[in-house]
Amino acid sequence: MNPRPPAIAFILVTLFLDILGIGLLIPILPKLIEQLSGGNVAAASATFGALAALYSAMQFLCSPLLGSLSDRFGRRPVILFSLLGSGLDYLLLAWAPTLPWFFLGRIISGVTGASITAASAYIADVSPPEKRAQNFGLIGAAFGLGFIAGPVLGGVLGNVGLRVPFYVAAGLTLVNWLYGLFVLPESLPVGQRRAFSWARANPVGSLLALRRYPIVLSLTATFFLIHTAHNGVHSTWVLYTSHRYGWDTRAVGLSLALVGLMAMIVQGGLVRVIVPKLGERRAILFGLSLSACVLTGYGLATQGWMIYAILVVGSLGMVSGPAAQGLISRQVPLNEQGAVQGALASLGSLSGIVGPPIAASLFGYFISARAPFYLPGAAFFVSAAMMVSALVLAVRAFRRHPAAPPPVSPAIPAAAGETGVSAGDKVSKTG
Repeated sequence: MNPRPPAIAFILVTLFLDILGIGLLIPILPKLIEQLSGGNVAAASATFGALAALYSAMQFLCSPLLGSLSDRFGRRPVILFSLLGSGLDYLLLAWAPTLPWFFLGRIISGVTGASITAASAYIADVSPPEKRAQNFGLIGAAFGLGFIAGPVLGGVLGNVGLRVPFYVAAGLTLVNWLYGLFVLPESLPVGQRRAFSWARANPVGSLLALRRYPIVLSLTATFFLIHTAHNGVHSTWVLYTSHRYGWDTRAVGLSLALVGLMAMIVQGGLVRVIVPKLGERRAILFGLSLSACVLTGYGLATQGWMIYAILVVGSLGMVSGPAAQGLISRQVPLNEQGAVQGALASLGSLSGIVGPPIAASLFGYFISARAPFYLPGAAFFVSAAMMVSALVLAVRAFRRHPAAPPPVSPAIPAAAGETGVSAGDKVSKTG
């Protein structure tokens, strides 16, 4: 019943390359923008922030679109299109002579980066319901590995030339696209596809469509708060650790590498043990509770070494992500996995626009002379409060919506121009 074995491995490699490509640019993109800004650091900082916001905005707009397209035409063409677009976009950024070209490149990156919706739907398609949380954990492991390798490789290549990491990212992505062109089977049977609708393929419409799944809709505020809290932490991590503990770039890099390593260990391995024992709902509540404690600990830590200790122990909270993905995917039929994943990804992108400015403003204010008292960990405390709120909302959602059997995908007639192959026939062909 499952696609050929290379399918899931290919998806994980694709997601790894997505994060690797982002990580490659972390050490060199600010310096490159500074060069193109004439050496003006203040102008470069503003430009860098605008590029980051533009990337998140494009993902917010395009995640539901690509998710809905994958429900209509299948996961394979959407994933391959995004890979090709990402590879060509890296080449555009490598050759970009001026800043306007960089803005165009980030627009394209935001569109093609939204392919995680189709990739997540692919994982849901090929995983039995009881294994989805574990397989979604592998996504986190692929992200963790990319988060470790990307900045390290980017730093090494950046010493050769600031444009070199773009060429390497382009080469890796295009080779993966070419490999997928011949290897990746389709995961969504023709008989399970549904007609495309613009009403569902936009951020507002995709979120409104979640009303069909009460437990998923009830968890949207929880998702938004979780992502907003994490995005706030990510945006202030370097500022906070440099200011409070005097960390240099090496220490910051080591801490980020540890984050990636723990993501690999927890989401790639421990999720397979913890989630089956606790169940998806209790694993979500456990993860949220621990995350709230961890964020509070970051804000209270008086010594840099404490951050490492908190990070290692607190990484067990990462089980909540795969557990939530597994829970949600079990409530949604195959032909709507892309749309639902797109709606949630769009929500995460929106938090990427909202969270960083809030956290950065809190950090800047509470270390300034204007603040009523000195509190460098203010952003972490607010993020912890968001996590507690997310926990309360999740508890209420679970009480309102007790566990129920997941729905069965309806048989949908093949669209015009497609052959009426049954779900069973299509799966057996891809198997």
